[in-house]
Order: sequence, then C-alpha cells, then structure tokens
Amino acid sequence: MSGANHDDGPGPGAVTIAVVVPAYDEAGSIGATLAALARQTDRDFRLVVVDNASTDDTVAVVRRFAGTVPFPVEIVTETERGAGTAADTGFRHAIATGATWLARTDADCLPASDWVATLRAYLGNGFDLVCGRSVPRRDERPTWAERHVFPAAVRLAAVYGRYRKAHRAPEYRSPYVLVHGHNLALTADLYLRCGGTAREALEDGSEDVTLLNRARRITTRITRAEDAVVESSLRRLRAWGARRTLFWYWDRRYRPPSTAQVHVR
Repeated sequence: MSGANHDDGPGPGAVTIAVVVPAYDEAGSIGATLAALARQTDRDFRLVVVDNASTDDTVAVVRRFAGTVPFPVEIVTETERGAGTAADTGFRHAIATGATWLARTDADCLPASDWVATLRAYLGNGFDLVCGRSVPRRDERPTWAERHVFPAAVRLAAVYGRYRKAHRAPEYRSPYVLVHGHNLALTADLYLRCGGTAREALEDGSEDVTLLNRARRITTRITRAEDAVVESSLRRLRAWGARRTLFWYWDRRYRPPSTAQVHVR
C-alpha cells in the first residue's frame, strides 16, 4: 500500500470492531476525541489512528493515550495527504489484521458515549452500512444559526442529493442517504466488495459520498441512523463561512486558494 506503514502496537486479539480515526496535525484536538472513545459504554473495539503525515505531536498524544485504556490502540502511518486516503489505509489495515466490522470518526469529533454500542446493534441486525447523525460540538459554543440553520441547509442538500439524477441511476440498489465521513460504520465484506474509500485529494471530492455510492451499487442494506450521534467541529464553517462551506460540500464548487486551507478538517 503506497506510503503506508504501521507502528508495533497491541495485537487485535478477538476484537471484531475497529474504529478508524484519520488525523493530520490534530495534537490540539485529538485528545478530546480519544477521551470520548474512552467513555464508550461498549469498549470491545480496537482503535486504529491513521497519522496522515502530521508535523506536530499528534502521534505522541495517541501513544500516551494508548497506555491508559483497556482496548488496543494502533498507529498507522499514511504519507499521502488526504482524508479519504488515510481512511482507506486505516480500514484496509484493520481488515488485514482481523476486523470484520469497521467504524470511522474524525480527530476533531466527539462520538456520543453509546456510539459504538449503537453501531454494533445496527450491524448486528444485518445492515451493511450505517450512516449516523452529525451535530455541532457543544464545547465550541455553537450559535443558534450554527445549531439549527446550517444543519438544516445540510439536510436540504441531502434531499437534493437523493433526487439528483446522478444519484438515481439504475445500478443503485438502495436510496441515497445523508452520510458523514466522521460518523459511519460498515462491514469489512462490503468495504472490500465495493472498492472502499476513494484515495483522492481532499479538494477533489467527498470521499464519504463516493463510498456511499459505491456501496449502493452492492447492497440494499444501508440505513440512516439518527441515534448514532457524533458531535463535529465547527472550525471549517467558522473559517470559511456558511456559503463557502456549503459550496465545498456541494461537489467542491468552492475550493480554498491554498492547500493549507483545504486541510482544515
């Protein structure tokens, strides 16, 4: 796998679920994400953090955390920049080392304490892909508009996506649903059969939508899970503004002028 290698870490043992967290220069935020994962009511999982060529202390933060929790923590390195590329490296590493169910969140997000348990229940009930709900991080003190108006615009865009001609092609076996890369779970079997996450530059496309549409060609067992909740950071919205952020998610109709600005994850 191009650009990928991994640290020696705890073996996967008998753990079935792997939680994959891509991270690029997240030393200042990943600690809160790790703490949220440590508070899970279901801690029967393996954590795979994918260091996407960070230049800060992200890896050191993860290594310190690994010594404080009862579940295995592994650090995988992916040198090719891109959230989708890093996620794909993490997923494939997890599958190759025994995971049969996969979940993903991001290094600036806070999964609810029952997040793993909820995803396990959906996968255990026969779903192949579970797309959870995203809400603003409460500790970032969202405004009324950030709590209500922007999420409503995202949901409206998802309705558009469902009826968009490109998403209604005959080869799709299940309806389009709103998907967030920082809150999803799927079976390893589906991941391999559909081709997985797109290994593309962040500015070239939405890897979560690509994964969803690849999966829609393979299975009818896809669901939107409103009770699988992750709090996501408002930093992109605040850095770019609502209009530019919405256009970014709408087929990258807005792209920042520099690579550094693109990688505000």
